[in-house]
Amino acid sequence: MDSASLTSLTPVLDGVDRWAELLPLLPVLVALELVLSADNAIALAAVARKQHDPIKEKKALDLGISIAFFLRVGLILLAQWVLAFKPLQLLAGVYLLWLFLSHLWFKPSDTESSSGSSGQAPSISFARAIVALALTDLAFSVDSVAAAVAISDQLILVITGAFIGVVALRFTSGLFIRWLDIYTRLETAGYLAVGLVGVKLIGTLVVSDLHPPAWWTLLTVALLMIWGFSERKEPLGGEA
Repeated sequence: MDSASLTSLTPVLDGVDRWAELLPLLPVLVALELVLSADNAIALAAVARKQHDPIKEKKALDLGISIAFFLRVGLILLAQWVLAFKPLQLLAGVYLLWLFLSHLWFKPSDTESSSGSSGQAPSISFARAIVALALTDLAFSVDSVAAAVAISDQLILVITGAFIGVVALRFTSGLFIRWLDIYTRLETAGYLAVGLVGVKLIGTLVVSDLHPPAWWTLLTVALLMIWGFSERKEPLGGEA
């Protein structure tokens, strides 16, 4: 999710066609991006940390999210085609649902975690991680491209919004890589949000009038994050 997903912002931003009008709104947009990109950031952090190497994790995020930015711009430039090509929305929804279900199916069990494997997911190649990062962000971007284009008819402003989203995503993804090692429920909370976005994408294809209100989006993200941060991992060996 991102700030473009909030339909209640559209009346506020709809008339923003000059930089002087945009600048006062930037702090609000940045704050919303930091909050609403949590689900995307957790999914990207979970992919990146499969490198099991902090240096490779950082490089994977830098490259993957850089590619994701150009893919976002491509979606914006081809917005009319993207909106008309329903199979792309279906593929994005199915991909996000697959991410959610694969997390449930392949999540390390508690017995594996306590028997010495530390519950770590298996490693994946560096190239595969970059592709997965870019595709995951692309799937999320399909959810918001329509709203992003509707906000303003000034292309440069829309692309600036995409850039803000990518910068916020890179910042939060780096934080979540560390937090995923501390909070036991956080990864599942993020993937639940991923699954909800997938259901939303597919649901709007079936029911064209399906547009969840902004308060529902904010409340869902907030509740999932509260639950995700509600339980810390026990220190190894019973240490304090």
